[in-house]
Amino acid sequence: MEKNALWLLCVLVLPVIACGNKEDDLVTGLPGQPPVNFRHYSGYVNLGPRQKQKSLFYWFFEAQQNTARRPLVLWLNGGPGCSAIATGAAQELGPFLVHTKGGNLTFNEFSWNKGHYVSQLAEVIHDRNKKVTRDSRINLKGIMIGNPVINEATDAAGIVDYAWSHALISDEVHKLIHDSCRFGDKLTAQCNKSFTAFTAYAAINIYSIYTPVCLSSSPSSKNHTRVMSDHNLLTSQNIWGRLPYAYDPCTPHYAEKYFNRKDVQVALHANVTNLPYPYTACSSVIKWTEAPTTVIPIIQKLLKGGLRIWIYRTGSFGYSGDTDGRLPVTSTRYSLRKMRLKVESPWSGWVETYAGGLTFVTVRGAGHQVPLFAPAQSLTLFSHFLASLPLPSSRF
Repeated sequence: MEKNALWLLCVLVLPVIACGNKEDDLVTGLPGQPPVNFRHYSGYVNLGPRQKQKSLFYWFFEAQQNTARRPLVLWLNGGPGCSAIATGAAQELGPFLVHTKGGNLTFNEFSWNKGHYVSQLAEVIHDRNKKVTRDSRINLKGIMIGNPVINEATDAAGIVDYAWSHALISDEVHKLIHDSCRFGDKLTAQCNKSFTAFTAYAAINIYSIYTPVCLSSSPSSKNHTRVMSDHNLLTSQNIWGRLPYAYDPCTPHYAEKYFNRKDVQVALHANVTNLPYPYTACSSVIKWTEAPTTVIPIIQKLLKGGLRIWIYRTGSFGYSGDTDGRLPVTSTRYSLRKMRLKVESPWSGWVETYAGGLTFVTVRGAGHQVPLFAPAQSLTLFSHFLASLPLPSSRF
């Protein structure tokens, strides 16, 4: 398989009625965009009957070379409630990054188009492929999951142990939470209450524990102070908070400022209904009631179906960064251990492979948004996944 990719972001669900043909969505005058040799498109794809119609906003980038032969990659950000535009595209792996204070864009030399999240979506594709003709099947080869929530109880235990091992909470708080939680299959109200003593992350950047916090007054810059102070920390939505910050902890603020510009929205064919509130990288309005406590059965099902699954983390596999305190490497290790997979290739150089097609990768020194902290390593990871090649044995 070719390494470079066509790259699609599909990120927002809005009650709008818009969408024309392909050329109507061609982006021709994005403010501050550097010159490039590929086209990109953005707009809305309508869903459902007109009376109850909602729309997905997308941003599609062609590959930089040999467009017709490249695989199609769909990137979705988590949160829940976070946008793949202001986070994934503008901060991590898109061709245009907002590194200035809401001004011009810079070209990302490590863009990934250069050369209900993923597991649930893959399950839907896997199941429906069994019911349709061969010509109608989606040729899904595999999925990459970055810093994922896998299993609520083991992931929560990993957060606590990571914080304790990095001197962010005391022995007493660590013992209190473990005594209260026990971290069985279901987290109790008593466990939830014990996390009120878990206050250290209110003063630091939980997504990159060694990075300074942003002093901006923007809503996104305050997310890190909010997520760990919630009383219902361990409920299915609150436990995971929102997506992170990077070397410049104010990067989300810059992205929000840029995408709230009217000329930018016009160029991207966005906000066609003139919403009465500003665009934010992560929305606190989440209308979702179905939050599974584990996706382990889904991962096992997809592996049995022949899909390759790479999990990266900062400092762990899927992909993850080892300075991420929100979904740390310890969480992934505990969750993978619960799956009882047979190790095929033991841990070596931040990579561990398991029988059946699962690979676990950690990226040393990276925070939660791995491509932002380690763009070259992330591109290597992505390229090898697309090409079905093992990662280099040397440091990458």
